[in-house]
Order: sequence, then structure tokens, then C-alpha cells
Amino acid sequence: ALRDQCGPRVDFDVPEGRTFTPDEANAALPQVRPVAERMVGLRERLREVEGEQREMVTTIAGNGSGFAVSDSRADEYNQLVAKLEHCVAELDRLGVQVKDLDLGLIDFPAVHEGEDVLLCWHVGEERVEWWHGLEEGYAGRKPIDWGEREGS
Repeated sequence: ALRDQCGPRVDFDVPEGRTFTPDEANAALPQVRPVAERMVGLRERLREVEGEQREMVTTIAGNGSGFAVSDSRADEYNQLVAKLEHCVAELDRLGVQVKDLDLGLIDFPAVHEGEDVLLCWHVGEERVEWWHGLEEGYAGRKPIDWGEREGS
């Protein structure tokens, strides 16, 4: 079933508008990381299938063969999209924002010096150690240099 594609479902509801402190964001990584890693893998496979489908369209246009293969790729493509959507929904339930499917870029809403900001992490990073303003994005990442008094 789809639920198994992104690991066990987390059985708690995140309050709307929830924010994370840096410690809370890092404490959430054991739930976030496996779902984000699965999402990146699914996105990579989806790109492969998209490329295979493009090649088949060229082949079919060239000689009229390959319809059965194309149909099977369409089924796999649709299954991958459904699994990917499930991962994004699971991450949303955890209270984080998916910013880039290819990188597995995840933002954790936070508050710093009274301003809404985003704690930033992506697949491959050990810990949540970066933040940026709401409009700055990934290129504006700065090291987290504040304590736990701020936040939720």
C-alpha cells in the first residue's frame, strides 16, 4: 500500500501554524529524514521513467512499435506520482514544508528575533544547522546561531 512507501505513518497531529526551535527540528529528523530520502529516490526514478517515455514516443513515431512497453511505463509513472504525493503529504503532516523534491529540501517554520523564518535542511545533511528568511530561500541560508529560548 502507499502508506508503506514512505515509512510508518506518524500518529500525531501537528497544530496549524506550528513552529520549531532548532532542537525540535533536529528531534523531528528521525521522522522527516526517511520520508524525505524516499521522496528523493521516487523523484529520481520518476525522471528516469519520463526519459524512457520520451524515448519511446520517438521510437513509436519512427516505426510504430512499442505500445505495450509505453503502457507499462505509464502505469509505473502513475504509481510513482501517487507514492511521491503520499510522501509530500506525510511531510506536510509532520509540519514541515517541502521546497525541492530533487534535493529533498525541507523547511521547518520557526521564529527568530520575533520574525517568521525557516530552518533549512536537505537530504544528506546530518543536522538542521541553517536558516533563512521567508523570502531569501536556499541561497540565503545562514548558520543557526541562536539558542532554544526562541521558537515555538
